Amino acid sequence: MTRKLIATCILSIAFTGVGLAQGAMSSAQTDAHYTQAQLKELALNAHAPEQYKVLAGYYGQEQNRYAKLAAEEKIELDRRSSQPIVSTLAKYPRPVDSARNLYEYYRYKASENGALVAKYGRMAGQSAPANAE
Repeated sequence: MTRKLIATCILSIAFTGVGLAQGAMSSAQTDAHYTQAQLKELALNAHAPEQYKVLAGYYGQEQNRYAKLAAEEKIELDRRSSQPIVSTLAKYPRPVDSARNLYEYYRYKASENGALVAKYGRMAGQSAPANAE
């Protein structure tokens, strides 16, 4: 009985580890994560349309990530806004203020990344005919 229990525990841990490793490998292949220094270097050294497409793709992923975070924070902001405020106990920053600030920050970052996607998308499109001639 004890041997079966130990074997079951070991197998369940092994299968969990394999599943996590496969998930990490698949996400590593689809999502590229760059440091700020790598992004700066890539932007400075980009001359080919493929390089601009890589930059546009990265900033597109970031835009989607921030848009998702903003949507989640909007739900939290609405939840906190519906709670009554007792003026004698209200302290600044209130939870609703913190949620609003975070929501606005995520919206700002999403729009900032959207502008970078448009910029590098245009550069990728403009570079293609120049290189073809």
